[in-house]
Amino acid sequence: MTLLVTSATGANGAGYGKILAFADDPHIADPRGLGIDRVDKLLFVNSGSNRILALDRNGAVVRASRTVDGLNPGGGNFGPDGRYYVGLRGERTIMAFTRELNSAGEFVLPRHVVPFPRGFAFGPDGTLFLASGVGPRGEGDNTILAFDSDRRMLPSWKVRDPELSPLDLAIAPNGNIVVSSEHPFGAANAVTTIREYGHADGRLVRVLVPTRGMRFQKPRGLRFGPHARLYCVGQDEVVAFDVETGDCLGAVARLPGLNGQAVIFFP
Repeated sequence: MTLLVTSATGANGAGYGKILAFADDPHIADPRGLGIDRVDKLLFVNSGSNRILALDRNGAVVRASRTVDGLNPGGGNFGPDGRYYVGLRGERTIMAFTRELNSAGEFVLPRHVVPFPRGFAFGPDGTLFLASGVGPRGEGDNTILAFDSDRRMLPSWKVRDPELSPLDLAIAPNGNIVVSSEHPFGAANAVTTIREYGHADGRLVRVLVPTRGMRFQKPRGLRFGPHARLYCVGQDEVVAFDVETGDCLGAVARLPGLNGQAVIFFP
């Protein structure tokens, strides 16, 4: 499997604006979230050109949504119904697209359901977990919300963690919720961690910290990979953690100027 990362550019940093080590198609602009269509073995990417693109193993664009004014897509994940779900940074919600990308997207949560979406994922039972973080202008509330299969908010699932400022969210093999966190967001002395919460009630289970002396700056995209390892991409590097022991395994890739946003393993 190949480890892929997206690197932002423009106002959010001097990154590369590409899917690194994979595709350099001009249709890909300021890429963000990534997802894998397990049926057709395609890589889906959220492009800053307000489109969703699907790429084959050679990095060629083989499907594309129409341009959606104001789409402003962030993170991406496939849902239990086989659709591709996208976090919308402008509309502050989540939209779903068919795998074929041949129809308009559908809002699955109300517009402005959170002040600023910072990653989402589906639990084994279909529960949708949405991280609500801080936006570039300081708006936000630093929490995680849970929605049932009918997309009704679950008030019994509640995170109480004053040191949380989420930037992405993933589901661990044990069903727990993990997030990358930078608290306070954007601060020069921010504390960067990986935080794990219980799937039943949102209780803080543990905090994973970088190895002493590591930079681990601006942690963003999270994905689980082979051998029970969690990978997090941020500024200049991709860092791995052993989720069984909680140990930080250090940087598995480094690239100066990387403004990492999403990470994934493409078979």
